[in-house]
Amino acid sequence: MNTSNEVFTAEEQEILSPYVTNTNRSVFVLTNLPEVIKGALFSRYSRSTLGLRTLLLKDFIQKKESKFNEIQGGGVQKKYSKNIEFAIESAQNFYDRILDGYGDDSIGELGGAHLALENISIMATKTVEDARIGGSPLEKSTRYVTFADKINGEYRFYQEPTLLNSAHRNLFLATCRNLFDTYVRFTEPIRDHVRKRLPGDPEISQAAYERSVRARGFDIIRGILPAATLTNMGVFGNGRFFETLISKLKVAPFREMNDIGQVAFEELTKVIPSFVRRAETNHRHFQDYRNFDLAQKEFIRSVANSQLSKLEADKSELVQLIDYDPEAENKVIAAMLFPHSGIPLQQIRESVRAMSDTEKTNLIKQAADLRGHRRHKPDRSLEMVFYTFDILGDYGMYRDLHRHRMLTQERQPLSTRFGYDTPDEIGDAGLGQQYHEVMARSADAFEIIFKDYPLEAQYVVPMSYNIRWNVNINLRALIWLAEIRSTPQGHIGYRRIAQEMFRKVEKVHPTLAQYMKFVDLNEYPLGRLNAEQRQEKKQNARKMTAT
Repeated sequence: MNTSNEVFTAEEQEILSPYVTNTNRSVFVLTNLPEVIKGALFSRYSRSTLGLRTLLLKDFIQKKESKFNEIQGGGVQKKYSKNIEFAIESAQNFYDRILDGYGDDSIGELGGAHLALENISIMATKTVEDARIGGSPLEKSTRYVTFADKINGEYRFYQEPTLLNSAHRNLFLATCRNLFDTYVRFTEPIRDHVRKRLPGDPEISQAAYERSVRARGFDIIRGILPAATLTNMGVFGNGRFFETLISKLKVAPFREMNDIGQVAFEELTKVIPSFVRRAETNHRHFQDYRNFDLAQKEFIRSVANSQLSKLEADKSELVQLIDYDPEAENKVIAAMLFPHSGIPLQQIRESVRAMSDTEKTNLIKQAADLRGHRRHKPDRSLEMVFYTFDILGDYGMYRDLHRHRMLTQERQPLSTRFGYDTPDEIGDAGLGQQYHEVMARSADAFEIIFKDYPLEAQYVVPMSYNIRWNVNINLRALIWLAEIRSTPQGHIGYRRIAQEMFRKVEKVHPTLAQYMKFVDLNEYPLGRLNAEQRQEKKQNARKMTAT
């Protein structure tokens, strides 16, 4: 199996060697190729009897219109340059023709890029992360990095143009500055309080202890930061993902998102132009998408206004389980057995229904017992069962839980109308009055700005204020979410949501809840401490090995 059917001359091997990891095996990896070439190569590959290396040689390296040598600089590409950009642009028709002629939209998944988004608001990151499939975002942490730094004498928050050019300019700026001043003023007192409440153990590394104190301190005060706070993101995604993301950003009802979408398009066009070209403003695909998006939003908004305007929100729990499947156990067992038989799924379900409750419970328990730790992912049969949760939690919790991509979720606009979370440590440290004052001032500012600019008013809302969102998730994905988000080092806010989601499932499906055996229901005052100790031991071990 390892031997390739392709045979290359010594000269051809020399030509190909910079671009493939081998020239004689049937399994290999492409190297040193721009994304536009890799994507076009794979799309051509899907409708050819030739091997990939032969296609690369004949249809790209040796074909003048591909501009291969110009794009590669005559060899391994060492750095991006204007010459390469020009070469890609001049060869664009060649690559577009291949991509259009040899595949559908999925061809856009064959090339990718790493996109850095710096100095964007925390609120904008949620819109970026809404595009879940095909992209992998990583956001600057509020736990390990301070947000107290100033640039040119100003705190780092998004200066929303509409508000700056309105009568609310001074109120917007003063509200954000006041929140940052409070964040800075609370930093050291909160850390001192954590040290007094949880003094270090002489047997534990002082460095690890201080890092856990720092993380706990940031966890406590991060809720003071407004949604306008500037942060950084790194996003890796395929071309299809970026085309969708750019289109969504460019039709969003926020100036900031529109600007991010346009600049991202301009930069990605330099690297994967063929994959994002349909997100260009004048392209017929983008215009059609924009018209559809606008019509859909206007229709749904009008229905919501007519049907829901007279309703008032009930006081709700942190987590409510709205929907669950009463046939869940039967569906899981039937789906588990299905790959190991030649029987139709419906017939297997009927057979499972005839089993006694004891038989079903024992079968599920034995399967769940096979998991030795949380990285032992259970059988895919658990994806047959879904749960819908309505969650009311602070915006900081939402930010962390929002990053899970194997689920469907929708959020309501951020506001100050559902109250806010007050970490116990703030009151215990004697900072409660100042905290409540700054939260109240932010709520007043929100209401004033909301009257004229309901969307832009969200920028002044501190992350401690609650937001409502819903989650529809299958059991397998829920197990991963609940277990990873309840680990001791997790933030206390989202740990409680993960724990409550588990409890809701356990109440309606106690047998299936046995799969969620690594959900941690304990409370930890310095949750990061054990993780910091383990990290330090690893670093010390590496240093010892190096010496």
